[in-house]
Amino acid sequence: MSLRELLARPNVEEILELRGEFGLMAPHGGALEERTDLIARAVAERTGASYYGVHQPADLRWHLPSHRYTSDESPTLARFLGHVNVLVTLHGYGRKGYFTTILLGGGNRALARHFAAPLRRALPAYVIEDDAARIPHDLAGRHPTNPVNVPRHGGVQIELPPRVRGSSPLWWDWEAPHPTPHTAALIDALTEAVSTWSHGTVDPDDDQGASRPISHPLSERT
Repeated sequence: MSLRELLARPNVEEILELRGEFGLMAPHGGALEERTDLIARAVAERTGASYYGVHQPADLRWHLPSHRYTSDESPTLARFLGHVNVLVTLHGYGRKGYFTTILLGGGNRALARHFAAPLRRALPAYVIEDDAARIPHDLAGRHPTNPVNVPRHGGVQIELPPRVRGSSPLWWDWEAPHPTPHTAALIDALTEAVSTWSHGTVDPDDDQGASRPISHPLSERT
């Protein structure tokens, strides 16, 4: 299966919202990794960041590995990756021993550490793992063709367990129209991290700060 084949399936939505040079992405949105698209879009809208997502219907759920989301398979993805220069991708996962652990993978380790601080403040009941050596290899987001590593300054792959996304049995009786408290805190923390990050021509593994702020051009959606 390729990304091109996935996008050709009925009721699969490919969403692009171009705004600033900071990008949020939910490659497995919709029913596959529930609420990752809703969280990423909420943060993008709040911060003036760009958004790209592939949203699958409930009757599909094809898991295409992230490193196969490549620009040659989608002109829309190519446009997104050509527009942003730093990227955060949101994923959902569930694994024994990790149900309260948020993993911060990807190649830009300075950005991972930057995101870890507000996440720890907002979600004290969770382990925020930003030590690359402690992240399982298959969840680390280090493949060179993984979209999170394609922009000029790379990015961070954030793996979210079900509970923080509001999709675990803990929240099955949640009926309020707004996100669960954990998800709301997550969105607030991600919004803070995006809003306070700035970047320049720095090594992604360098701890030094940014040289210029994020810009926020007008929104465009296809």
